[in-house]
Amino acid sequence: MERVVFKIKDNKKIAKNVFEIKLEGNTDAITKSGQFVNIQLDGLYLRRPISVCDYSKNSLTLVYKVVGKGTEQLSKMEKGDLDVLVGLGNGYDTEISGKEPVLIGGGVGVPPLFNLCKKLLAEGKKPSVILGFNTKDEIFYEEEFKKLGVNVYVTTVNGEYGIKGFVIDALKNINYTYFYTCGPEPMLKAVYNSTTTSGQFSFEERMGCGFGACMGCTCKTKYGNKRICKDGPVLVKEEIIW
Repeated sequence: MERVVFKIKDNKKIAKNVFEIKLEGNTDAITKSGQFVNIQLDGLYLRRPISVCDYSKNSLTLVYKVVGKGTEQLSKMEKGDLDVLVGLGNGYDTEISGKEPVLIGGGVGVPPLFNLCKKLLAEGKKPSVILGFNTKDEIFYEEEFKKLGVNVYVTTVNGEYGIKGFVIDALKNINYTYFYTCGPEPMLKAVYNSTTTSGQFSFEERMGCGFGACMGCTCKTKYGNKRICKDGPVLVKEEIIW
């Protein structure tokens, strides 16, 4: 973990209530896809955790949804500096995915899968991607994934775009050796019950500190209690207790 001051380079709306912010600063503390950062905002006591969408040596891309006071404040910032804790969480393990992993994202669970997809491709694997949304105006990053050269399946609950239904409706027609997923808990549970291989789940949880000190995000697993911010947010299928 490292505390870094980033400069805001761009902050724009990309879908209904969803924003993409691009930052400039040192990202050396980020070592795996699926890690997150914790942002300090003026006037607010607790930092806001946001998953890493993409990063390079000196740039960081975050995609977030406006759901409360903190993210609303962030969405209005067009320039300036951000105090950010970088390199939090364990991230995804790509070594055990086999040749054809499937990436399953729901809503703002989509962003951490983008850098993961790039990493899997760099390792010579052939990932497929399922993006699940409620409505057409909530869809984002479909084209960004397609530009990577992977097969992308988009689902909408009301059927106004792509496959009608949920991510598991798209999963039925895909051959895969392993899966990675991130999204709301009902979706994660559905993926757990529908998948035929092992896989990794990235969980969302309310956090106090973001680095394991306050124990506020502790959950039970088959291997004992784990802190989502420190021991997670990624857990393997075999250890999860619903």
